[in-house]
Amino acid sequence: MRLRILAAVAALSVAAVSGCGAGSGSDGGGTGALRIMAPASPGGGWDQTSRTAEQALKSVDPKRKVEVFNVPGAGGTIGLAQLAGEKGNGNLLMTMGLVMVGAIEQNKSKVTLAQTTPIAKLTEEYEIIVVPAASPFKSVADLVAAWKADPKKVSISGGSAGGTDHIAAGLMAKAAGVDPKQVNYIAHSGGGEALNELLGNKVSAGISGVGEFAEHVKSGKLRALAVTSAQRLPDLDAPTLKEAGLNVELTNWRGFVAPAGLDEAAKKSLTDQVTKMHDSQAWKDAVAKNGWIDSFQTGQQFADYLNAEQTKVKAIIAELGVVS
Repeated sequence: MRLRILAAVAALSVAAVSGCGAGSGSDGGGTGALRIMAPASPGGGWDQTSRTAEQALKSVDPKRKVEVFNVPGAGGTIGLAQLAGEKGNGNLLMTMGLVMVGAIEQNKSKVTLAQTTPIAKLTEEYEIIVVPAASPFKSVADLVAAWKADPKKVSISGGSAGGTDHIAAGLMAKAAGVDPKQVNYIAHSGGGEALNELLGNKVSAGISGVGEFAEHVKSGKLRALAVTSAQRLPDLDAPTLKEAGLNVELTNWRGFVAPAGLDEAAKKSLTDQVTKMHDSQAWKDAVAKNGWIDSFQTGQQFADYLNAEQTKVKAIIAELGVVS
């Protein structure tokens, strides 16, 4: 029921959202203020990536005007609908990733990534499964035992419905022999909301990107049960899910798309700016600090990757049944 309500709110919000306001229509790209949309609430991975990109872009060209703004809701599909209305705008980027690919399927969005211009894949990141410091769950085995006893009593807080965190929860449940449809998953439009629930001991566990929870694990406010990588991660005392007994590996990723209808000059300008950003020391330092994996791709390579991910995620969501 919660997911149905979210979908209904998303549909109403799309109609109410106004334009991006930076001036629709391409001016050749790169001559006006560059706006970066984070299609989620502040505090999550897309917001973090967008603001990191803003600073890195400014480090390359201090005179360049760059602005980040948030359009939260429905796994980024509200922001995606807004982006679709900016056809031809060569001064607009939207941060997106695997979460949005899943949310499009989850929300049965009428607007899809086919109505965008792929610009670049930026990073990959593993997921981390955490519990509040006071939780009785000391391991994944403890979590699984409670899941098997009564799935509905184990609340899992994470990002958008159908997104990476939700998929991770579903894959974990399936590997544990629990019906993924029975997972009590509480979806949020931003990582900050999920974090607040965890720190307030309002949920049993949480799933998010490593970069969003790592500092709270290191400070002792949260306990890491496992990570979704194939190997243990440096500077993080947590086993992999495979070590913990669940045969699950999952990698999140993030990138940039722009509105559809860009002329070649605008597309090249955006790609060149993002490439310079990626090559900057500021970006490299942020990637290392946040535990991200550099997976830079542009052009047709990223477009092909995006198509393959959409096919893969559609099949996973159908198999897990994590749809409203």
